[in-house]
Amino acid sequence: MDMLKPEARSQLMAKIKSKNTKPELVVRSLLHRMGFRFRLHRRDLPGTPDIVLPKYKTVIMVNGCFWHGHANCPKAKRPSSNTDFWYKKLDDNIARDRENVLKLEELGWRVMVIWECQVKDVFKLEARLASIEGLYG
Repeated sequence: MDMLKPEARSQLMAKIKSKNTKPELVVRSLLHRMGFRFRLHRRDLPGTPDIVLPKYKTVIMVNGCFWHGHANCPKAKRPSSNTDFWYKKLDDNIARDRENVLKLEELGWRVMVIWECQVKDVFKLEARLASIEGLYG
């Protein structure tokens, strides 16, 4: 049972951002400091990737663990109330993500998915981002 009234739940959900989230800003800041140049939210690509590195033909999706269903992550725990709604919503998100990755790969793009929980370890994240240049440069 939802503890909030529908109006309060609606206000709360409206505050959830899909662009320029804190994890995305961390990744962008790190990329910039590393010398990468990129474009944001290119609507002409499937799924409107968060970060696009045209020079390396690479896109980076910065996914929230809950909203995109990060496997085996405590942040991705599904709600115990209104389960029919949440399971459908989250399963649809996961299916859409898979479809967008396949479309991007068919267009010749490399896809890197960075999960919200992975942003906490900046050293590992930096090493992973550095691999873009090493592998694709």
